[in-house]
Amino acid sequence: MTTLLAIDTSGDACSAALLSGERIEQVLETAPRRHGELILGMMQQVLEAAGTRLDALDAIAFARGPGSFTGVRIAVAVAQGAAFGAGLPLVPISTLAAIAQGAFRRSGERRLLVALDARMAEVYWGCFEIDESGLAVACGEERVCPPQAVEAPHGDGWLGVGPGWSVYGAELAARTGAVADIHAEESICEARDLLLLGAAEFAAGHRVPPELAAPVYLRDRVTRVG
Repeated sequence: MTTLLAIDTSGDACSAALLSGERIEQVLETAPRRHGELILGMMQQVLEAAGTRLDALDAIAFARGPGSFTGVRIAVAVAQGAAFGAGLPLVPISTLAAIAQGAFRRSGERRLLVALDARMAEVYWGCFEIDESGLAVACGEERVCPPQAVEAPHGDGWLGVGPGWSVYGAELAARTGAVADIHAEESICEARDLLLLGAAEFAAGHRVPPELAAPVYLRDRVTRVG
């Protein structure tokens, strides 16, 4: 029985969740720019709700990006500090994959095109299909690009999810032929969806020591040049 803690601070929402057997506890709050002050308390809250301690866990999963540069760095730093102190490995999970996982949980849709607003007239983009185990699997590499340059896999039945669709829906639909979820803006990364992906990664032996955990920005430049 895997016992896993997951945290996300990659976007406007901040969340922590704990998986113990089949039981999931989650705390989530939409509080931009307050992630640093909230996340440790959230972690403690879900641990206490489950009646366990940090050092009794198997691992910690975290949203490794893409997303807010500051938010992603907070998640990595907090996960590293907690893992070092408790002697635990870390399981990095794509923010885009977690959004796809959450969309499947809510809608049952299995072919998902995830877009986040990357600013500077670009989107973070990822394509995912839900496998037989009910887990989001990437169809190609994640990327950052203008909405007019995204690519979708072949086939029908793709659904657009993620806040990027509420900003660039017309451009993304014209490029992919996909329909946007009417709740696309609400399709955010949540720690409870990181848990499911993280548990599968952990079971497959995909984990890293704290010192090797790193953010994935997809884009290293923060301001437009020229």
